Amino acid sequence: MALRLRDLIRQVRACKTAAEERAVIAKESAMIRTAIREEQEQYRHRNVAKLLFMHMLGYPTHFGQLECMKLVASPHFPEKRIGYLGMMLLLSEEADVLMLATNSLKNDLNSDNRFIAGLALCAIGNLATADMSRDLAPEVDKHLKSSQPYLRKKACLAMCRCLTKCPDMVEDFVDRFVTLLKDRSHGVLITVVELMTQVLIVDQENQEEDDDDEDEYESAAKSAFLRLVPLLVKLLRNLLTSGYSPEYDVGGISDPFLQVQILTLLRLLGTDDESASEEMSDVLAQVATNTETAKNAGNAILYECVQTIMAIEADDSLRTLAINILGRFLLNKDNNIRYVALNTLARCIAEAKQHARENEDASDDGPNSAAAALQRHRSTVVDCLKDPDISIRQRSLELIYHLVNEENVESLTAELLNYLVLCPREHRA
Repeated sequence: MALRLRDLIRQVRACKTAAEERAVIAKESAMIRTAIREEQEQYRHRNVAKLLFMHMLGYPTHFGQLECMKLVASPHFPEKRIGYLGMMLLLSEEADVLMLATNSLKNDLNSDNRFIAGLALCAIGNLATADMSRDLAPEVDKHLKSSQPYLRKKACLAMCRCLTKCPDMVEDFVDRFVTLLKDRSHGVLITVVELMTQVLIVDQENQEEDDDDEDEYESAAKSAFLRLVPLLVKLLRNLLTSGYSPEYDVGGISDPFLQVQILTLLRLLGTDDESASEEMSDVLAQVATNTETAKNAGNAILYECVQTIMAIEADDSLRTLAINILGRFLLNKDNNIRYVALNTLARCIAEAKQHARENEDASDDGPNSAAAALQRHRSTVVDCLKDPDISIRQRSLELIYHLVNEENVESLTAELLNYLVLCPREHRA
């Protein structure tokens, strides 16, 4: 009789040495191979469950891949569930046996049982190859129009994989994005925003690899999403002004996960686009001024807002607001928040200097510029050199290097000389 999963776990936990564990796994692997060879169907789901446990321990389990395919084709839900889990964990998209799953996936996508369809959508989102994506995209699209939010959100993530593998299909589904952005379910909203974000990221990567071939597609895909900027801005503003909702509220903030995801998408759309940047400037200022900083959820939104402001074509007042937010982060007691602030400030000032060198006519030294705003936080940055956390001191040192100019060189040099006495040997170089 085949060993049960719980008994195998007990045996492994009882092993006192690595050699004993390897012996237990080797013996059980041999029994599973025998069961596979003898086509013992009644123990198939149990064997795959044990293979998943072995896979978690780092042992080879490739011999059980075909068993996963057989379980996926089973008409019974418990066996399907183990089969799909095994397929997603034991197989990669390069596995040859994966092509055998296409027909089973198509059948399950058309199942009346929403949980079976959900399993198929999860598998597509994790494993779909380019060929599978082309074959199954129409079936996934049907679930984007489903009446059940459970299936719509899973279909969005599955479509994310399909469009990542086959970016030329994006234009066929742009109209669907508009409909989904008006969905009332926050689960669907966050998945469709993630879908759009991933498509833009893939566009950028493709353009970098081959500018000549991807230029036309990039402009077509991005221009289609740029038309949705007003809708995204409205969605973000509604989140800011909406009342308390226990279903989505985190630390007094209305759905911070969705807000962060929208800000990330706006950052990608506003980069190098003045018109889109102008459309989103007001709502970014609203996020920056109205978000509470008492909880980490609010700090996460503010950090993403700063990232977006510094990436788009924002005016000086908005950039100054972003720098001031990071300045407030430097006063936070949480070292993680201070580290993030120092890191972001150093990157922002370095990018500003690079931009100034590329555009000699443009000056970033005006009284209302981001660089001037950063100089106002100079004393706070210098105080970070006295922090007991070495990573904070390292980031502060890097930022001070970017802060030095003709006006403050003497005072900053004095501070650095004082630090030289106390700093570790590796910082002295």
